[in-house]
Amino acid sequence: MRIGFVTRGTLDEYAQNFSGGKTDILLFSFQALGEVSYERELKGETSLFEDVALLSREEQNVVVCGCFTDARGIRRKSVVVAEKGKILGVSDMAFCIDGGEYRCGAGVKIFETGVGKLGVIVAEDLFFPRVTETLSVCGAELALCIFEQPEGGLEQTLMRAQAYFYGVPMCICAYGFAEAADIGGKLKFASPKNPCFYDFEREQEYHLIETRQRGLFRKKKSGF
Repeated sequence: MRIGFVTRGTLDEYAQNFSGGKTDILLFSFQALGEVSYERELKGETSLFEDVALLSREEQNVVVCGCFTDARGIRRKSVVVAEKGKILGVSDMAFCIDGGEYRCGAGVKIFETGVGKLGVIVAEDLFFPRVTETLSVCGAELALCIFEQPEGGLEQTLMRAQAYFYGVPMCICAYGFAEAADIGGKLKFASPKNPCFYDFEREQEYHLIETRQRGLFRKKKSGF
């Protein structure tokens, strides 16, 4: 599976200058779309989500693109996912830290696509391991994090640790940088290039893990 990372520039700039790269998944950070108003989209004044769908149709792949959504004044960090011309959905950041201008959404999402089940991690949700754990438990084969701008390497450490703990490969597409880790916690790919590409090898391992715990006692029933 070939994954493309677009770490700089807009969606239109990529379509004009780099399209045709033959990728299975194409990731864009938040600079690609900027702010999207749901109201203006519904009125037909803008067509940013449509542009994402059109690019996925032209490339015949899955496009995962970060954006800042505005729903009547409620602003969120979001990721829109499209496959071969169809919008599959929008995932919002589930956790907000210390308030701020962006509000949190509800829940996390896995998108079933022709290349597998893709879990989406939106921006600072990377700092909350339960998001990756939920995606893994619910069957995600690959976790894709769309981030703004990495600082100090913390994001890479979290990505590698969560890929190892929860057994799901992870990729991060951020402004100016892209990286990926396997289920062994190893950094498999990192590049500041725009665009850049990574050939992902599907990995899935399952192990029986047992534990002992006090309580949860149930009396055995008799007479049956």
